[in-house]
Amino acid sequence: MTSADRHPLRKVLEQRIAIIDGAMGTTIRTYGMKEADIRGERFRDAKKDLLNNGDLFSITQAGMICDIHRRFLDAGADILETNTFGATTIAQSEFFVDDPREHGGRKDPAFYQTVIENKFLQDLAWEINETSARQCRELADRFSAETGRQRFVAGSIGPLTVSLSNSPDADDPGFRVVTFDQVKTAYAEQARALLSGGVDALLVETIFDSLNAKAALVAIQEVFEETGREVPVMISAAVGRGGETMISAQTTEAFWNAVRHVHPISVGLNCSLGPDLMYPFLAELAEKADAAISCYPNAGLPNPLAETGFDLGPEDMARSLKHFADAGLVNIAGGCCGNTPEHIAAIAKALEGLPPRKLQDASAGSRA
Repeated sequence: MTSADRHPLRKVLEQRIAIIDGAMGTTIRTYGMKEADIRGERFRDAKKDLLNNGDLFSITQAGMICDIHRRFLDAGADILETNTFGATTIAQSEFFVDDPREHGGRKDPAFYQTVIENKFLQDLAWEINETSARQCRELADRFSAETGRQRFVAGSIGPLTVSLSNSPDADDPGFRVVTFDQVKTAYAEQARALLSGGVDALLVETIFDSLNAKAALVAIQEVFEETGREVPVMISAAVGRGGETMISAQTTEAFWNAVRHVHPISVGLNCSLGPDLMYPFLAELAEKADAAISCYPNAGLPNPLAETGFDLGPEDMARSLKHFADAGLVNIAGGCCGNTPEHIAAIAKALEGLPPRKLQDASAGSRA
C-alpha cells in the first residue's frame, strides 16, 4: 500500500466522483485585466508584455485570483488547482529574459543553464508557487470548515515551452535546446515551493511531451526523498486527434506504461480537442490503468466569436461529462480551457450522486 492509498483524497475517489476546477486563464479574461494591471508597481518597467503570464497575477492581483478560486469552490470543486501552470524558471524566462535569437544567437543548453541559475527567476518562481499554494490552502480550509466537506489543493505543474523529445532544427534532429537535468532542476524547484505552500497533491498536467513529464516525475520523487514529505501525485496528459500525446506521439496505453511506476493516485486526460474526441482514449486509459481516472477537457474547440473563446457552454460540458460518468470511466471530472465557474457548477450538478469508476483494491498488491 502506498501513501496515496492512505490519503483522504483516495477515500473520496472511492466514494464519489470528485470535481476539479476549471480554467484560470479563461476566467481571468472575464475580469478585463490590462497590461498595467498585471505589472502593478513591482513589474512596471518590465521590457516584455506580461499580460499572458497568468501566474504572475497571483502576486500582482491576488484579490482577483482568490476570487476566482472562491468561485470555483462555490461551484462545487473538490480539488482546487494552484495558479502555477507556468511557474518555473524556464517558462518564466519567456517573459523576463531576452531571446538570443533576436541577436543572432540561439536557444540551447548553454542559454537555459543561465536561465535556471538566474536568481531573479529562481526567486520569482518560488514566490509564485508558494504564494498561490498558500492562497488555495487558506480558501480550501475555510470551505472545508464551513461545509463539512474536505477540499483539496493540487499543485499545478504544467508543460514547458521546450521539448526533450524533439529538435526545433529540421537540419539537426539530434539537437535539443535543453537537457533532461535542466528540466528536472526547474521542476524540482517548483515542487519544493508548492510543498512549502501546503498543497495536498502535485498535479503534472497537460503533458504533451512524455520525456518532459518523466523529468518532472523524477524531480518530484527526488524532492520527496530530500524533504521527507510525500504527497499523492496526479498525472494528466493531452491527446491529439489520433490519441497520441502530441509531441512525443505515444498512445494512451504507452503513456500509462511510461508513468505507472510512480503509483499516481490518478491518471487522466485534459485539455485536448474537447470531450467528444477524448472519449475513446479515456475509455482505453480507464481499461488499462489501476489508478483513479481524471478527465477535464477543453470546452470544445477554440472559437474567437464565443463568449469564453470556446464552443461549448456549461450545459454542453455537463452533458458530456455525465456521459463519461454513466459509462463508469471517471473518478475526477472538471474542465480545462474555456471552462468557467459556471461550467464547473453545471458539471458538478450533473454528476452529483453518480457512482465513480471502481478503484482497484489497494490491498490486492497488483500494482506494477
